[in-house]
Amino acid sequence: MDKPYDKDMSSLPNDSKWVRANTLLTQNTKSADFALIGIPAHESSISLNNAHLTPAAIREALARYSTFSTSAAIDLAGRSFTDLGDVQSPDGIEGRGRVKSAVQGLLSKHKLVVALGGDNSITYSVASGLWPDLSNVGLITFDAHHDLRDGHSNGSPVWELIQAGLPGKNIVQIGIADFANSAEYSARAKENRITVISRADLRTRSIADVVKQALDIAGAGGREIYVDLDVDVCDRSVVPACPAAMPGGISADELRQGAFLLAADKRVRAIDITEIDASIDSPDQRTVRLAALLVLEAAAGLASS
Repeated sequence: MDKPYDKDMSSLPNDSKWVRANTLLTQNTKSADFALIGIPAHESSISLNNAHLTPAAIREALARYSTFSTSAAIDLAGRSFTDLGDVQSPDGIEGRGRVKSAVQGLLSKHKLVVALGGDNSITYSVASGLWPDLSNVGLITFDAHHDLRDGHSNGSPVWELIQAGLPGKNIVQIGIADFANSAEYSARAKENRITVISRADLRTRSIADVVKQALDIAGAGGREIYVDLDVDVCDRSVVPACPAAMPGGISADELRQGAFLLAADKRVRAIDITEIDASIDSPDQRTVRLAALLVLEAAAGLASS
């Protein structure tokens, strides 16, 4: 049976005046401003999934979109992009080591690194690889979950980063949902001075206002910031390929806006897009297509800065 992302792209119309976004990735400039890298991790997930299929699916979905942002009046065509490919076998202790080695030094070559997951475990391996010293790094997450579990899984990357030296006071978590976390892990967030902006808070605040607050906290003193976009922060109706997504999450548009605004801030140096299992997406590919748009929103945000 064909997977929902196994679509024949050759049937798409060809128009020289309508450049497709997947063509951006053919520019393999080693010192490009924007670097894309796939981290197809999935073996440590709390629930079984095929998230390792997602980086390829996102790249393919880029062909569905153009390079032009109407609202920002930015054309990404001709700008500096590179696709660094996928890190092979990124799971387990050895796999995490491969991820860290693959991303080490990328910030000296690129203004923004975007990592395509894979599950949320990559947040630890990518961030700790980019910054061997995490003591002066900020972290912003869009996520329904705290990810403060013990152990090594897609439910533990924030706790692992704290244990590796990232101060809790440098962390802002946006979209934390009711009935998606425990009292114990909520207490752990408070004990470590993490700023939590709940899903309920977002009902009365704009994404622009929330992102500004997050940047002020995570980037205080000019420190560099890592951003985790766990797509299960969105309403389950728009992200059916996110196993842990809940009814009542934020909208796809809100997450897109967040990606743009975060990437527009020069302190944001890396973003990951996680927790999508492309093999269970809806026939219209709505989750994977949203992820592709998050890549483009981040690229446009960078270009606007």
